[in-house]
Amino acid sequence: MILIELFISFLKIGAFSFGGGYASLPLIQNEVVTLHQWLDMKEFTDLITISQMTPGPIAINSATFVGMKIAGGFGALFATIGCILPSCILVTLIAYFYLKYRNLTLLQEILNKLRPAVIALIFSAGLLIMKNAFIVKEQGQNQIQYAMILNFLICIVLLKKLKMDPILVMFLAGFINVGYIMLFSFII
Repeated sequence: MILIELFISFLKIGAFSFGGGYASLPLIQNEVVTLHQWLDMKEFTDLITISQMTPGPIAINSATFVGMKIAGGFGALFATIGCILPSCILVTLIAYFYLKYRNLTLLQEILNKLRPAVIALIFSAGLLIMKNAFIVKEQGQNQIQYAMILNFLICIVLLKKLKMDPILVMFLAGFINVGYIMLFSFII
């Protein structure tokens, strides 16, 4: 039964997550955290981090991760197939019709109207990730993670002002975070 639930949940995510991986984050959160409670918010934030660090689309990596955690290898397989099946079908159909009707004005207008909704979904997902990274609930109270905020600001400077390679910045952020942990463990 859990395999069917995983398949259907990620089938819905795959079918309705237009605009790429970041746009699918609110849908994944709703299915995985809110509806089925397969993960809590901390695990969901970790899931997003792992999904971004591993090669491949975020939604597929998330499906594989959640499926593996909930039902092992078969869970990962069912969740991943559920996630990619709608895309395979839709892309095949859209490619056929787009090639046939690509010069149609109505089609171009529809695509232009979808852009703001996709941007709003991506923005919403970014705010959710920042909130979960910067504010952690400990012992029933919200605790601001100042070290994470500082790490974020350092990364912004490295990316925007110094134009560093994003992969190098990710590694540096990890080392900085480990440094914070080691420093605070010696202080406490």
